[in-house]
Amino acid sequence: MSANSSYADNLKHHLRLDTAVENCVVREIRDHIEDKKHELIESGLSEKEASTAVTRFMGSPELVARQIYEVYSQGSWVQAIFAALPHLLVAAFFALHWWQSTLWLIGILVAVIGGAIYGWSHGKPAWLFPWLGYCLMPVIAVGILLVYLPGGWAWLAASAYIPLVLLIVFSVTKKIARKDWVFASLMLLPVPIMVGWILALEGQHGFLSYEQLYEFAPLIALSFAVLALTVASFIRIRQRWLKVGVLLVLEILVLAIMALSGKSSINPGGWVGLVLLALILILGPALLEKYLRRADTKSLNLSRKSVR
Repeated sequence: MSANSSYADNLKHHLRLDTAVENCVVREIRDHIEDKKHELIESGLSEKEASTAVTRFMGSPELVARQIYEVYSQGSWVQAIFAALPHLLVAAFFALHWWQSTLWLIGILVAVIGGAIYGWSHGKPAWLFPWLGYCLMPVIAVGILLVYLPGGWAWLAASAYIPLVLLIVFSVTKKIARKDWVFASLMLLPVPIMVGWILALEGQHGFLSYEQLYEFAPLIALSFAVLALTVASFIRIRQRWLKVGVLLVLEILVLAIMALSGKSSINPGGWVGLVLLALILILGPALLEKYLRRADTKSLNLSRKSVR
């Protein structure tokens, strides 16, 4: 494997862009390296000297990848709207009392699943991941509602179902974190909010009531509208640290609004647990990506040694 191919592979390993954009950027970098290499060879350098000089001229792959990311990471307003749309649909679902109509519920589910399938099969653009997150919500919600089964059935069902839920969520998160951990955080963003509202809507008989749903609906709609604003801001921001900051700060803000509303029966310990859950789901994928990239680097190095 040539030094130039090795450099391009290292650069691609550190890029965190949409697949189509990433492939285009790497192809342009390869062409630029080859052109520069031929210029140096024509000026009198050997092929090995030219390859070494080009690699030194290009600079660290990590630094170049970071600079390219800031150039290409800002999505358009259309992408921002597409990314925020599932949160806006959920906000409208509660604000306009669409939850009273089975037709609206089925329509939103079909729209979410359709959007996720379309985005997954078209290069996994950044706007896909909020849609993908809502595909996981029914699975997670069913797991939470199992605790309301009578008697010992709750523990029996939960012990069988919850490990399955964790396996599904972890498998999807792992696949996305391999691409970019902030996309995994973006996907998992509504989970603490959804869990918080399910717990907050617990009725006097251990389950939610229509009266409570009417009472909570405006606040639920507001929380998901804030999530929509969060996601749109995430898509439009260039700097990576600001993207993470927006996700973290506004997620905690939504949980604080829920806690301070005075309508929830969740105790302070429960809110602390939700905040910890939010921190784990937003920052945890970073640790997962670090582990995966370390494993990929080892595999790449072994592959290069075997080629040599």
